[in-house]
Amino acid sequence: MALLNFKKRDAGATAPAPVNPQVEAFLQGYSIEVMPRTAEKVENFRDLLPEGTRVYIAHIEGTPIEDMVATAKRLADEGYPVMPHFPARIIKDAATLENWIAMYQGEAGVDQGLILAGGVEKPHGDFHASTQLLETGLFDKAGFKRLHVAGHPEGNKDIDPDGSRKNVDEALQWKQKFSETTDAEMALATQFAFDAKPIIAWADALREAGITMPIHIGIAGPAKLQTLIKFAIACGVGPSLKVLQKRAMDVSKLLLPYEPTDVLHELAAHKAANPDFNIEKVHFFPLGGIKTNANWAIEHGGASGVPANQQG
Repeated sequence: MALLNFKKRDAGATAPAPVNPQVEAFLQGYSIEVMPRTAEKVENFRDLLPEGTRVYIAHIEGTPIEDMVATAKRLADEGYPVMPHFPARIIKDAATLENWIAMYQGEAGVDQGLILAGGVEKPHGDFHASTQLLETGLFDKAGFKRLHVAGHPEGNKDIDPDGSRKNVDEALQWKQKFSETTDAEMALATQFAFDAKPIIAWADALREAGITMPIHIGIAGPAKLQTLIKFAIACGVGPSLKVLQKRAMDVSKLLLPYEPTDVLHELAAHKAANPDFNIEKVHFFPLGGIKTNANWAIEHGGASGVPANQQG
């Protein structure tokens, strides 16, 4: 099976493709990521996203906390549960973290967050790792109901420069133990990858190592190949990047859009055959745009993709 699905739209086609019931089930309760500047391009999220879709808000270095909180409030007002990023390396100290939590809760009723190190080389203050943020106890003190932490199916060169998985795996063991002491529900939200087989192998290896936190697998939404390669390099995607680079050598394929159809079909089939498989949800990175990603989910997700404003 091809790792990526490149196809041209048939201009004369009008009938939508039949929905794969396994994919429909796998996409139930999917989440999606936005930034303040990308959210501004969406007039009404209820025209695009199903009721109750969890919306992560990525906090990029240099984005004012006020913009993050305003985006959280807007999404909450439209009826969506919001999960802002809390990147350790751009949070100066515990007082700043406590203030951010208070702002999010006061303005947008936030009670969940993605706790991560953050892609910044030099920390802005006291924190350099997500575990340090969790150790403050401030999320439990604020009554957060859900805390997600990062997972890396292909490793992470920032954390393990030697290409091993030693530090990543040690951090996961620590987070697993923390998940057994916090009142919050925890899950792993992963970096995106493009090949189902290594994802499945990684997820199974985690379970064998005693990591039982459910996995919300990162999937890159539809995008131009050039866009995808740019983001994959910036985000440190591993072996999957070679697949994209090989595709890019073929000029005819360079111009065709990537869609996540194949990887999701394979993961969904595996989940259907193995109901206790620890990938619980799909998390979309809308690298080609929120509307493009949401429309793909509407087209391929059946009941799982129906926007709030179209749900009866």
